[in-house]
Amino acid sequence: MRLALFDLDHTLIPFDSGMAWTRHLIALGALEAEAEERYLGYCHQYVAGTLDIHAMHQAVVAPLAAFEPAQLQAWREDFARQMAGRFSPVMRERVARHREQGDTCAIVTATSRLVAEPFARACGIEHLVATEPVMAEGRPLGGIDGLPCYREHKVTRVAAWLAGLGMPPLHQAESSWFYSDSVSDLPLLQRVTHPVAVRPDDRLRELCRARSWLVMDDD
Repeated sequence: MRLALFDLDHTLIPFDSGMAWTRHLIALGALEAEAEERYLGYCHQYVAGTLDIHAMHQAVVAPLAAFEPAQLQAWREDFARQMAGRFSPVMRERVARHREQGDTCAIVTATSRLVAEPFARACGIEHLVATEPVMAEGRPLGGIDGLPCYREHKVTRVAAWLAGLGMPPLHQAESSWFYSDSVSDLPLLQRVTHPVAVRPDDRLRELCRARSWLVMDDD
């Protein structure tokens, strides 16, 4: 078994998917303009290591419960079309290379599935391990179903995903890669045979120097 796992924000894409989704909804009139500033506050908390992932998910997802599921799906499909050309070319090539080698590819992201799924489709990655929203009659309620796919929980969620596919656990993989920009992903980076830092934050860059991990800085 060979696995290639990819973080989404600032890794596969050189920007934050949640911010892009928030701006998309503001442009549609589905959210007020102040939503962008609120989301930016959560981004600052993420960088500082103080983020409450549940509060962030609630802020991004709960307002969507006001809309019909068909309308929400139409907005997501439009969002996917807009985002299709915004992937890092270097990372697109990496994904293509792994697929050509027969590696099982997956996006592993803290982003809600509602936001991340259009990116997975646009990049042609079949598997998505994301933070799952609580849903009722096709409407997201704002809560998180199970563990968020964040920090140490990414390891747990990947393990559950592999078990669900009937595949061996991560430590039994012949080769495994995880591409990420953030030190928050250190728990999963340490579990693969080939950790790769993509335009890493300062703390992850320092760890890469100390551990001789591969760093990719170019787009």
